[in-house]
Amino acid sequence: MQLCIFEDQYFSNFFPLVYFRPVYALRSGPTKLREKIERLFPKTSIVYHCRHALTDYLREVHHDRYVNEFSEEPTWFVNGRVLADANLHHLLKGTPKRETVYSREGNIVAAFVGVEFVRSMKQRVLTNVVSEEMFDGLAGEEVDVVLLRYPWELVQRNGEEIRNDFLHLAKKMRGKKILGKLLPGTHLLNKPEILIGKGTVVKPGVVLDAEQGPIILGENVTVLSNAVIEGPVFIGNGSNIKAGARIHGNSSIGEMCKVGGEVEASTIHSYSNKQHDGYLGHSYLGSWINIGADTNNSDLKNNYDTVHVYVNGTSVDSNLQFIGLFMGDHSKTGINVMFDTGTVVGVSCNVYGAGLPPKYLPSFSWGNVASSFSAYRLEKSIETAQRVMARRKVKWSPAYERLFTKVFEETVADRARARIF
Repeated sequence: MQLCIFEDQYFSNFFPLVYFRPVYALRSGPTKLREKIERLFPKTSIVYHCRHALTDYLREVHHDRYVNEFSEEPTWFVNGRVLADANLHHLLKGTPKRETVYSREGNIVAAFVGVEFVRSMKQRVLTNVVSEEMFDGLAGEEVDVVLLRYPWELVQRNGEEIRNDFLHLAKKMRGKKILGKLLPGTHLLNKPEILIGKGTVVKPGVVLDAEQGPIILGENVTVLSNAVIEGPVFIGNGSNIKAGARIHGNSSIGEMCKVGGEVEASTIHSYSNKQHDGYLGHSYLGSWINIGADTNNSDLKNNYDTVHVYVNGTSVDSNLQFIGLFMGDHSKTGINVMFDTGTVVGVSCNVYGAGLPPKYLPSFSWGNVASSFSAYRLEKSIETAQRVMARRKVKWSPAYERLFTKVFEETVADRARARIF
């Protein structure tokens, strides 16, 4: 039997966060969506289905997985937008007696199909996103499973996912939860709810407060003096928390990040920096981002109304009061930049100057908030990205450059519609 984690037609709701990754590679808590699904299939061959533009790069990153390649054997198809929970575990723990498609409010959650079905649909799956029509004729069943629709749902559920993954990670550590080095003068509140990995160093004056939720520090993390971390919080391997930082609950910081200032209820993917003072709240950042000194975002409107966010060119009511900033990979801000509630910044943008930028900045935008924006030329954007990645000793590859170029081409019309240049 094999497991296929797939993208459906709603992946675009998660732009700009998914230009450089499939939906199921988004982080939720300590782990990515795909990792939560894979835990339910510990001894199963795994296939990643994705958009054609991502295929070569994903094969390079996941050389131990099949990417858009199928064996002809019984297969579980699982939607990459699923947030794996106890209900999904119950659904997938056995092998159904017949081919069945499981749905949630008209959206496919999962499907179990036999060899003949895989053989007949394999080519369609390889050339398209997976849709409901591909499973026409199968017995159907409605299930109660979380199927994410918009990026702010990842922010909203992050604290709960940190709590869920804490239990899983604590079991893997087999009772010994503090493996790193705590220097004299550190303060741990509710120590049983704190995990600290090998090679991690926590400096004097640091407060790890897990009274409202668990704190997970990965391996080789450095937490400098007088930082305060209030759970639930996750800090990934190799990351550096700067002196005096305030990391509030419901925040996840990925691998190899440098983070300072104030962060609340936010997710930061790997290799991104927010080293300086400034507030980041109820936000979601991609990888290779650099946030300049004293950059701040608003996450609450002055009239306490719900926040609208631009999704695929349409303003969508989040029905939430607290929504911050969504920023795509390789984007950067200068000093003192201010973002309004629910602002969306595309990939490879460079934003600087005083005042509020537009609430939607298309990918490859470059400009001064106080004057005007222009398109960030592809060759210059690539040159900067190569320089940034080389500083972290991450190899630039031809597959990544092709993906970078494809994203630039796919977003030409988006820049034309924005009318900010």
